[in-house]
Amino acid sequence: MATATGNTPPVPADRGRRLAELILASSGRAGLGPGSRLPTERQLAADLGATRTTIRRALAVLEAEGYISREVGRGTFLRDARWARAGADGDGGPGAGDGGPGAGAAGTPGGPGGSAGFAPADVMAIRRMLEPSAMRLVVAWATAADFGEMDRCLAGGEQADGYDEFELWDLALHRCIMAASHSALLARLYAVIEAARHGQTWGDLKRRSASRERQRLYQADHRELVAALRARDADRAVEAMRTHLARVAGHLFDEAS
Repeated sequence: MATATGNTPPVPADRGRRLAELILASSGRAGLGPGSRLPTERQLAADLGATRTTIRRALAVLEAEGYISREVGRGTFLRDARWARAGADGDGGPGAGDGGPGAGAAGTPGGPGGSAGFAPADVMAIRRMLEPSAMRLVVAWATAADFGEMDRCLAGGEQADGYDEFELWDLALHRCIMAASHSALLARLYAVIEAARHGQTWGDLKRRSASRERQRLYQADHRELVAALRARDADRAVEAMRTHLARVAGHLFDEAS
């Protein structure tokens, strides 16, 4: 992944996520629905008592998770809620059921001893067991709308400015691919893995291994994976996911890759 650019320190992920929830909540109270335009960054910052940097981070979270679309020259608009955090829990709130701020009981995602505290090596081991096998379900059940969402996430990754934004789109792409299996149980299981990827240990490890070249490699892996899924080539998709996860593990743990 790429390192953050410029001299502005990255906004903590939990701060951006809490603000994302506040933005959605205030939009709901204002009666805004799909297609409605949100207030400007400046107005949101004033309304929520936040800096524009943290508001931009929160909007990036909402865009990657499918709640909003940002259109140059037009503004920021709420999207159809059916794409929001596809497959996570279906209750319409960011972080719900996946270790976000809404979770927190002991032993549950995000709570003390929960999935956010799992060791990165354990997370990668389970990902390498689960995600390649799941590609056969995605090949069988993915719809045109699913592929449209994958394309949206690929485009977001292409345009990402720095590690933090690319990581949001990386998470979003893997999430929507798993959701394209149309297995509620698989999506729920993957939400636990995703929650672990929000943990501080995982984030610190990813940042230490980040570089522009590695970001380009990951994005090329993503394009190959989506192409294999679109071609309905299960063997190719399984191998593409295996290759990608092996590369990520190699970079994270300084293995040869």
